[in-house]
Amino acid sequence: MSPKQKRGEATAEQLLDAALRVYAESGEQGLTVAALTKASGVSLGSLYHHFGSVDGLMNALLTRWLGRLLGELVGALEHTRTAHTGIRALVKTYLDFVQQHREAALLLHSSYADRQGMADGKRLRDAQEARLSPLAEWAGRHVDAGDLAPLPAPLLESLILGPVVGIARRWLSGIDDVDLDQAAVLLPERIWRSVAA
Repeated sequence: MSPKQKRGEATAEQLLDAALRVYAESGEQGLTVAALTKASGVSLGSLYHHFGSVDGLMNALLTRWLGRLLGELVGALEHTRTAHTGIRALVKTYLDFVQQHREAALLLHSSYADRQGMADGKRLRDAQEARLSPLAEWAGRHVDAGDLAPLPAPLLESLILGPVVGIARRWLSGIDDVDLDQAAVLLPERIWRSVAA
């Protein structure tokens, strides 16, 4: 990589890191060009050069953190042998991610992310295909083996991750009646009952 390419990559990283900070501190209403250039120390021209717009920057940020989350989920499944232990690993890994990367989790579970997902869900899903395929293959293997209920993949995904996403959103909203460590212990068994063959 040439020095110019390295500088460009570093500039893009600065913008992505600053965008996450601005979002965490000020929410969606704080995502202005002025706030982003001030927080990053990067010029307006560089923002537009690398991302085209604030939405382009935020889409790249969503894609980055969604990829990291999916990568951790796939990594967790690699160390499991059964469908039951796989579900336990998925729940624990997801909730650990939310606790360890609260700012990114706020963005991933935001109304902004929901709107992007509804408006451009196919592109987002296609961009993460390499990370989604192992999850689908894991579920398919366990359906074929008779461990998981023979349900369509989207339903299995919703039954397994839906409750986890729900509890993560509740915790991220600041409601203090949620203990993610307790949820990581209790949810897997309840989820298992809903998807076991």
